[in-house]
Amino acid sequence: MPPTDPIVPTVPAAKKKTARKKAATKKAAALKKLPNIFCVFGTDEGRVKEAAAKLTRELTPPDGDEFGLEVVEGNADNSEHAAKICGLTVEAIQTLPFFGGDKVVWLKGANFFADNVTGRSETTSSAVEHLLGVLTQDTPPSVKVVISASEIDKRRTFFTTMKKVATIQLHDLPDISRSGWESGVEQIVAGRARERGLRFSAEALEFFVLLAGQHSRQIENELEKLDIYLGERRDVTTLDVRTMVSQSRAGVVFELGDAIGRRDVILALKLIDQLLHRGESAIGILLAAVVPKTRNLFYAKLIEEQFKLRAHSYGDYQAKLDRLPPSETSWIGRTKEGKISAYPLFLASREVKGFTCDQLRKGMAACLEANTRLVTTALDHKTVLCQLVIRIITGA
Repeated sequence: MPPTDPIVPTVPAAKKKTARKKAATKKAAALKKLPNIFCVFGTDEGRVKEAAAKLTRELTPPDGDEFGLEVVEGNADNSEHAAKICGLTVEAIQTLPFFGGDKVVWLKGANFFADNVTGRSETTSSAVEHLLGVLTQDTPPSVKVVISASEIDKRRTFFTTMKKVATIQLHDLPDISRSGWESGVEQIVAGRARERGLRFSAEALEFFVLLAGQHSRQIENELEKLDIYLGERRDVTTLDVRTMVSQSRAGVVFELGDAIGRRDVILALKLIDQLLHRGESAIGILLAAVVPKTRNLFYAKLIEEQFKLRAHSYGDYQAKLDRLPPSETSWIGRTKEGKISAYPLFLASREVKGFTCDQLRKGMAACLEANTRLVTTALDHKTVLCQLVIRIITGA
């Protein structure tokens, strides 16, 4: 009988991938900080683009010619395109300027580091792994590399390695489902307004943030509109904000909360339909609009009943809140600076007359129930949201 070939055991692709990840993780643990690798990541796309462009300008040699900066566009259509972009980046890193000197390579707006179909592809993973090896081991000292991406999976080896070896800037959007998110955005808005010579009143600033939202690009657009609208006048009032600031996603979210507070069922249902039509998730609408508004109404009612606090103006309301003993108001949501986020409570305080404490307490319980139904059941999401809003508004 003719000799047979020995049987070579095959290694499943999944095991190969796991082994490769372990090897990459082990290699990353031994790496040291690299002074010529820079990353700008974050979910706030506008701030990421702005920060990466500024960083690139600062790093590019002042006397550099067209060979001093090479930009590789990182927006990939599919995994093959992502692999090609990684290859172009590696080529740019390893190609030194013809006349010598320093060079900057900018991988701009990469979208294949995210947890998506392209990012999870084996083709993409292999290409990113090769790029990672070049960045950490084969980048010449005279070459500075900037990588910007607004979508990145922080669980993957690429991010964990870059966090260890590179200089990283993170520009993430605040979570608007958390109490006190407005405080950080207000500081950003106030800073950018000062650059334009605009002066917001405290009430106008909080109202602007509630309408414009947390996206830096939207904030910049709305500030520019206000700047042009005001002309020589530099003081911004709530009426100016209401007149000029368009209904962004956050604005529609605010309007939904406002409809709940005014017990306008028809408008609330229309706004839910509008948000879902825009592609917003039901759980996102619940956590960003319905829960915060119901919680603010509940808190405002408790403040009214417990402290007999009533006010006709925002300034008066805020001053009275600040005078309350901290030990007795520890249950009220606060900003990072430890201050009570007063404006949402002030708005709610003008709407709680038609509600009872018991109704709002049941409304909070209904929000928790709706959250569970959205996450754990196959019920129609629009129906769950609409039923919840009707229950809160009618007190049923």
